[in-house]
Amino acid sequence: MPRNLILNERIRAREVRLIDADGQQVGVVSKSEALHKASEADLDLVLISPNAKPPVARIMDYGKYRFQQQKKLKESRKKSKTISVKEIRLSPTIEGNDFDTKLKHVRKFLTKEGAKVRVSIRFRGRAITHNELGKQVLEKMAEATSDIASVISKPKMEGRSMFLMLAPKSEKDKKKN
Repeated sequence: MPRNLILNERIRAREVRLIDADGQQVGVVSKSEALHKASEADLDLVLISPNAKPPVARIMDYGKYRFQQQKKLKESRKKSKTISVKEIRLSPTIEGNDFDTKLKHVRKFLTKEGAKVRVSIRFRGRAITHNELGKQVLEKMAEATSDIASVISKPKMEGRSMFLMLAPKSEKDKKKN
């Protein structure tokens, strides 16, 4: 939504730098003269830059201007892409079949949904003394998805958990390989 602009009789300045409907500068004129020119053209007088000395006002169709601004805003929202982050939890002593199942889920998240994937390992009890096992599992996951994903952050410890972030490869990265 465009910012709230001051228009027509609500303009308080005595003099304004006027820009006509064609975008040409008319010069510094009184407020009443600017309003008169705007009403002759059957358009609105809109204060564009109120902090300038003197303030800048433009003759335009305010309704049409607001419509165009809303249309631009809708288009930009359409083009923006929200990226979600999915999480897969593993254990440091995961078996082969379980790993393959989790790998299928990670591949699905990366390819079909285009989401980033956070692979985490939670160490319970004495397993924290062997955090190299968890690191090996995470590196194995990164290696298994290297054809479709790039590693954003390498495996790192945070408290009793170890994390790895994967993101889908862009088209440029796929072409390089």
